[in-house]
Amino acid sequence: MHTITLIPGDGIGPEITKAVTDIFAAAQVPVQWEEQNAGQTTFDQSGELLPQALLDSLERNKVGLKGPLTTPVGKGFRSINITLRQKFDLYQNVRPANTTEGIASRYSGIDLVLFRENTEGLYSGLEMFDERLGIADSIARVTLDGCRKICRAAFAYAAKHGRKKVTLAHKANILKLAGSMMINACRAAAEEYPEIIFEDKIIDNMCMQLVNKPEQFDVIVTTNLFGDILSDLCAGLVGGLGVVAGANIGDETAIFEAVHGSAPDIAGQGKANPTAMLRSGLMMLHHLGEHAHADRIEQALNATLKQKDKCTGDLGGKASTSEFAQNVIDNLA
Repeated sequence: MHTITLIPGDGIGPEITKAVTDIFAAAQVPVQWEEQNAGQTTFDQSGELLPQALLDSLERNKVGLKGPLTTPVGKGFRSINITLRQKFDLYQNVRPANTTEGIASRYSGIDLVLFRENTEGLYSGLEMFDERLGIADSIARVTLDGCRKICRAAFAYAAKHGRKKVTLAHKANILKLAGSMMINACRAAAEEYPEIIFEDKIIDNMCMQLVNKPEQFDVIVTTNLFGDILSDLCAGLVGGLGVVAGANIGDETAIFEAVHGSAPDIAGQGKANPTAMLRSGLMMLHHLGEHAHADRIEQALNATLKQKDKCTGDLGGKASTSEFAQNVIDNLA
């Protein structure tokens, strides 16, 4: 039995979280949930944006499943997601993107995984403002250790999952020091995996190539800001943020999350699509070694997605969040 820290989140978070826990219960997945929360709702209720009880729970359990969280804007609060990633050194942001029958897309044959360095770069929080001169500085701090870790993680994943190619996206033609550090780290990792093809592309060309011929890519690795942008681009290729999984993984702790927003405009209306949250939960099960349970639920999800009338409105159906969850449960083999 695995004890998992469950973070329902804000807005539609509690609805999509319940859909996932209901499906896991019906599939008899060996997990027990330790529920804690954070974000705007928690702040309104207790005055704490990121309670210590949540941090303690993650410290104990080492694995969490998280719904979308809202950080109040314009009040000086630091992003909760960035805080969690840096506190637990969740240096791998892993985002699969694959075309799925039943989910509308302009493309076919996409099956790629993006590895984004998750703790450094322009999200390091190193900012200064000179009010007299009207100058703002945001420093992109990149470390050799950080580059090595994310590159090794991408190649290790490729080797473990039978992937054939790793592509590094960078801007070394302009950001010469940081860019070359990342290139050299990936080249060193590539030497350890000679069976895997390694290539690198400048980020602007990478964006063009992704929308022109995305099926050419397999595993992509990049820095924090570029990865933040590319991960949403890749999601757009396969149906949007509502259908893709996300994971933040470190050497000791991992948090799996729906990567879309909290959608407060539809909260409580039963309109939310729980697919992204469910797929993130399935990534979590694979991380825990519960492959059979993950595969069984994935088959049920894919069967449901093929039936438009069984899906939520954003996927062309009329099912509510809870009805969609029940439809997945009904398709469990």
